[in-house]
Amino acid sequence: MTNLSATADPSPTPAPVPVGWRWAPAWVLAFVALWPAPGYAEAVMVLGALAAIVRLLLVRFRDGSRLLSGPAWALTSVLFCSYWLPELLSAVDAIDQPRAIGEAIVDLRYLPFLWLAAAAVADASSRRTTLGGLAIIVAAWTVDALVQALAGTSPLFWGIDTLKQAISGHGMCPVAETARVDRLSGVLGPCNLKLGVVMASLSPFALHVAARRFGSAGWMVAAAAIGLVVLLAGARAAWLTFGLALVLSGWQLLGWKRLLGVFAFGAIALGVLTATSPQVRDRVQRTAHALAANPEGVDVALSGRTQIWGAAMCMAGRHPVNGVGARGFREAFPDCDPAPGEAPAWGDGPALHAHQIVLEILSETGFLGLLCWLAGAALAWRAWRYAGDAAREHARPAMLALVVTVFPFNTHLAFYSTFWGGLTLLLAALYAGSLLGRDSGARHQA
Repeated sequence: MTNLSATADPSPTPAPVPVGWRWAPAWVLAFVALWPAPGYAEAVMVLGALAAIVRLLLVRFRDGSRLLSGPAWALTSVLFCSYWLPELLSAVDAIDQPRAIGEAIVDLRYLPFLWLAAAAVADASSRRTTLGGLAIIVAAWTVDALVQALAGTSPLFWGIDTLKQAISGHGMCPVAETARVDRLSGVLGPCNLKLGVVMASLSPFALHVAARRFGSAGWMVAAAAIGLVVLLAGARAAWLTFGLALVLSGWQLLGWKRLLGVFAFGAIALGVLTATSPQVRDRVQRTAHALAANPEGVDVALSGRTQIWGAAMCMAGRHPVNGVGARGFREAFPDCDPAPGEAPAWGDGPALHAHQIVLEILSETGFLGLLCWLAGAALAWRAWRYAGDAAREHARPAMLALVVTVFPFNTHLAFYSTFWGGLTLLLAALYAGSLLGRDSGARHQA
């Protein structure tokens, strides 16, 4: 007698559900690679946001887990809201209400792009592509900046500028700005002197890939090369940011003794550059003014930041609930300038932003804004706390990049500006997507 159970066709094994979106890494990497041309980068971000919306309409409500896990969707959206809600609340009675409302509406474009960025690290393959691509971009910009330090010209920026000349008949930067540049500008160019802070914020991706591929030796070579660029780029905030990145990424890999050796080497390099580079010498001498036992010396060391911070505290005191409005600092500055009759250290005109994350949030969005940011930080920490070991390892580069970028005991670019706000939100999305991806092994406990 035939054994029916033996001859019956086995039920087909369901195909594995694809995770993420194979084109998502390309959108993210194109956005970052085009930062030297901000207009094109913004266009890529907007197109990526539209593509994400279309993808959502096709996939999300049928089987959203194909793009991201539920917790990743939630954390990415919450981190966006912790940034965006303060803008919206500050617009109610902002000093420049039309601009504040416009900023809040326009910044909604970030949300679908952040979903796309989180999808770019949702599984092992896409995460490897995205993080490896970011490391390659940092490496290319590092080599380019070192060539500029030796030859006086950034090959990458020269190529971009030449192309711009051919297309529009004028270069990327005005001749006057090019002539007075006083630091290494690299691929971003002499009219966008953010190379140091950008390289410092993105350095955890390059350090992570170097360590995985070449061990501690690769990490130290990458740290030395990027560190030299950060020093020559001249932004002292970037020096602190990069130093923090070295501590957080290197202490487990090297141990404290070898890590101290890395910092000793960095101190020697800084001494040599102080003796040989006028730009580095100027910043070291300016920093030394902080040792003077008077407010004027500290203000010189901080390039006028104490005057700006005094104005920010004034704005927070006068508008404690929801601030003066996102990007309203410059309009509110004249009425809160603590030294209106003195020439400011930064030159003519009002200060454009608070240059410090906590003071920027308090002055422009008030205590409601600060509560939103703190809530976002608490939820990001809670997600890390309840994640598994594998998930934490996946998210470590993005987590480190985000932490060093928003580290509160430093000076900062404007987080409610298009460039720095976009960079910060991108890091937040990469963190959420890599921590809570489908293959993360997160426990997702309540």
